[in-house]
Amino acid sequence: MTHERRITDFKDLEVWRAARVLRSEMYRVAGSLPDFEKFGLASQLRRAATSVTPNIAEGFGRFGYQENIQFCRQARGSIFELRDHLTTCVDQGYLELSEAKRLDSMAQRVAQILNGYLRSTLKLKMQKES
Repeated sequence: MTHERRITDFKDLEVWRAARVLRSEMYRVAGSLPDFEKFGLASQLRRAATSVTPNIAEGFGRFGYQENIQFCRQARGSIFELRDHLTTCVDQGYLELSEAKRLDSMAQRVAQILNGYLRSTLKLKMQKES
């Protein structure tokens, strides 16, 4: 017999915890960018990084599955935005390719976990509707 632990708080979600680590890493990158990027690329990195966890949390806090799904899709879009910003950092010589690859792998992993969470939520939605 398997015992599934019921998640009662967004902080218990594996995807939120992984996205939190990613956010910290992206803040580190943003802080290492040249001063003249403070209001450009660094700001965009921070905004995209801080969009992922709040969207996951807000979706979790909504009453309906469809709203949760929509917020998770927004979080997913922000993950892909972060990946693009990493490419820009490499192209501009702000980040070593090896470090960008490490961070991109981390972002891809968060997206994979989020995709699993989305599939699970969609399955629950379909079960409720049938």
